[in-house]
Amino acid sequence: MRYNAWAVFREGLRGNRGWGPMWRDPAPKAAYDTVIIGGGGHGLATAYYLAKEHGLRDVAVLEKGYLGGGSIGRNTTIVRANYGLHGNSEFYSHSLKLWEGLEKELNYNVMHSQRGIINLFHSDGQRDAYARRGNAMRNQGDDAELLDTEGVRRMLPYLDFEQTRFPIYGGLYHARGGTARHDAVAWGYARGADRLGVDLVQNCAVTGIDIEGGRVTGVQTSRGPIRARRVAIIVAGRSSQVAAMAGLRLPIESHVLQAFVTEGLKPVIDHVVTYGMGHFYISQSDKGGLVFGGDLDFYPSYAARGNLPMAEHVIEAGMTLMPMIGQARLLRSWGEIMDMSPDGSPIIDHAPGIEGLFLNCGWCYGGFKAVPGSGFSMAHLVATGRHHEPAARYRLDRFRTGAGLMDEEGTGSQHNLH
Repeated sequence: MRYNAWAVFREGLRGNRGWGPMWRDPAPKAAYDTVIIGGGGHGLATAYYLAKEHGLRDVAVLEKGYLGGGSIGRNTTIVRANYGLHGNSEFYSHSLKLWEGLEKELNYNVMHSQRGIINLFHSDGQRDAYARRGNAMRNQGDDAELLDTEGVRRMLPYLDFEQTRFPIYGGLYHARGGTARHDAVAWGYARGADRLGVDLVQNCAVTGIDIEGGRVTGVQTSRGPIRARRVAIIVAGRSSQVAAMAGLRLPIESHVLQAFVTEGLKPVIDHVVTYGMGHFYISQSDKGGLVFGGDLDFYPSYAARGNLPMAEHVIEAGMTLMPMIGQARLLRSWGEIMDMSPDGSPIIDHAPGIEGLFLNCGWCYGGFKAVPGSGFSMAHLVATGRHHEPAARYRLDRFRTGAGLMDEEGTGSQHNLH
């Protein structure tokens, strides 16, 4: 069924009894051409583009739980292309263009809202850094506008502009940035992939990766062995664990990132706002809740829960930037596992020494906004064996050679924790 206004109206008159399942629930076959490990946003997008762009439909997505139950459904939903480094800039620009046509392509409302992002700065040095970033964005063909204090005040009058330590000097405005509904993105890609013939297999944990003579031959799962010519590992914070099944040790650390939602409020925050002197970012959801987050919990962990000191740290930053937030009641919080790479940029590449095995990992804080671009580029690599040009610099060997590192935050070649 295609979704449209007439279908919604008709089903409303019929008590909504005519809606069918959005995707099938097939049992896994004994063999596929391609197996994708991981039923999150990146895995589902890869499956969709494999089928749509390359005609590869003998594909299975294996998810140990339910589709969209991991990081894709536990994030702060920000979509942007405000990157400054060569390699990142081209990739996220491509991903944003895919976002802008995604709802029409998938025939699914992912609630993509280009409400604009404002990155605040609080010193002359930060202003210069954002001016350079804005110029890089515009050279790439994306939008960027440098605002002075009064320009920010007109757009965000509720901020504390006279902070004792960190007064607001201005901001970098990225009008095409914004938010989307995280789980709807997973559902839209799942529905699209299923309609093209991809098998989406839930409750199917991968327990081993079969390799013979330097080539992948399939996977072992909780629902039996599955043969495959090609296998793609796309499992976010579990990347190191799954890659270890193939004898690989990745330059990845897994950390917990918390996010928070307040009670529903009347519309007050029209944009996504980030604080330049503390890792804090905030937007308002369609339900009215203020959605915000900050730093990682700063210790390696596979536990999808956070700690109270970091919750206090994030809320302190929010109170410093906008004291009004102290009047809102916190409704809930959650934590999810981030796969942090040494330079803060992702990996989309062949697995070294194993033909037919592919890696997609290391997204750090940037996984959600990258979903369309990641899926498109990963599908290109899996189908053709060649790197897609916007993602050509996301090679694994940069960590071995030291050449081509993309340290967007300037924190050095170490696990990107700041």
